[in-house]
Amino acid sequence: MRTARWLLPLLLLAGLCWRFPLVHFVPLKAAQQIKAAAAFDATQFAADFWISRLSPAARTAVPANVLLPAIQADPAAAKKRFSRSVGLGTDYFYFFCGTGRVVALTDDAISLACTAGSTNAEVALQTGLVFGDAIRDGTGLLNVNDYPDSQNFNDISAALDHLVETQVLPGLRQQARIGVTLSFAGCAEIDDEDSDLNPLKVIPVATRVTSPP
Repeated sequence: MRTARWLLPLLLLAGLCWRFPLVHFVPLKAAQQIKAAAAFDATQFAADFWISRLSPAARTAVPANVLLPAIQADPAAAKKRFSRSVGLGTDYFYFFCGTGRVVALTDDAISLACTAGSTNAEVALQTGLVFGDAIRDGTGLLNVNDYPDSQNFNDISAALDHLVETQVLPGLRQQARIGVTLSFAGCAEIDDEDSDLNPLKVIPVATRVTSPP
């Protein structure tokens, strides 16, 4: 009887330990990934990336006076030659730079005529809230395979969008006037099912007034 009284609590304790183990073993590689994900600072990464890689790349992006005529002449050929795609989605991206004259202003966009003699909007710099992955994916400078934790990659996108909203758009809105000439660099994200590419909707990463109206 005395043995039975001790046996039941021991069995209950063993059952609890089996159901809720006191020690949980994690593979070393998984543990390292968890630690790295917890330590990742997307805001700092985005700031460093912007200065060291994005800004220099913006100065050597595809020229608008090359891209826009190519799109007008043969959208499929321009897509094949100049665009980037990520994953299996239908969207693709152009990363390009150029100069254009402001021909229209709205609350959400600044429209530019970029090719010689054009009076129509060919590029629409987006000035509203920035969301999506155009900056992260459109430049071709970041590879999702370098970030085992997908949340880190998503956080980079959000941090880059925030930099556009806080560092680029306020000055652009302040300086843009009808007739002003702006230089710009940015990314356009295009749905492959959307045949309307005029104007190209661009999230700017750099802008500068080159001449007054």
